[in-house]
Amino acid sequence: MKIAKNTVVSVMYKLSDTQGNLIEESDEAMVYLHGGYDGTFPKIEEALDGHDTGFETQLQLEPEDAFGDYDADLVKVEPRDRFPEPLEVGMQFEGMPEDGDDEDSVIYTVTDVAEDKVVLDGNHPLAGMALRFWLKVSEVREATAEEIEHGHAHGASGAKWSMKTKTTRRARCTDISRKWYPQKEPDIPALCFCARLVRRH
Repeated sequence: MKIAKNTVVSVMYKLSDTQGNLIEESDEAMVYLHGGYDGTFPKIEEALDGHDTGFETQLQLEPEDAFGDYDADLVKVEPRDRFPEPLEVGMQFEGMPEDGDDEDSVIYTVTDVAEDKVVLDGNHPLAGMALRFWLKVSEVREATAEEIEHGHAHGASGAKWSMKTKTTRRARCTDISRKWYPQKEPDIPALCFCARLVRRH
């Protein structure tokens, strides 16, 4: 089966910088719904479209086609007492403006912790970088009606390079929340005036 709109594609990958330094290599396939569902970067969809299982390719994505340019406005300094204990460099929080919703959320990574201040960076870690992808298609199948309705593939491994991820992580936050709260359970929703802990390294 050839890759076309409303097919589910499984892809093994290697991700490197332009000097050839390996950033990430898949242990299992990335799986996404093909056809403009923001399941992966458009340039990757373009490169794979019309091909079938076994197809292998390499391509380079410039920052504007990947995680965007680095935005200095997304670096924030916040009072230490707004954050939970313990707090470590590398922790990630999801912040939203007071009048915003989930579409306006920004993932902030703690880059420095001082006695009374915390530095947060809302840029994706790969923002501003040109990236090289090696891709090999391991499976192509028809999407189910439910997957098409939901707009994403169902299965063990979803796409990692989605435009939704890019947009969410780079959305401009006009007003950092008054208080940062850790998310203790995965089903606790974030409120529009707070933030939740996304990942602890």
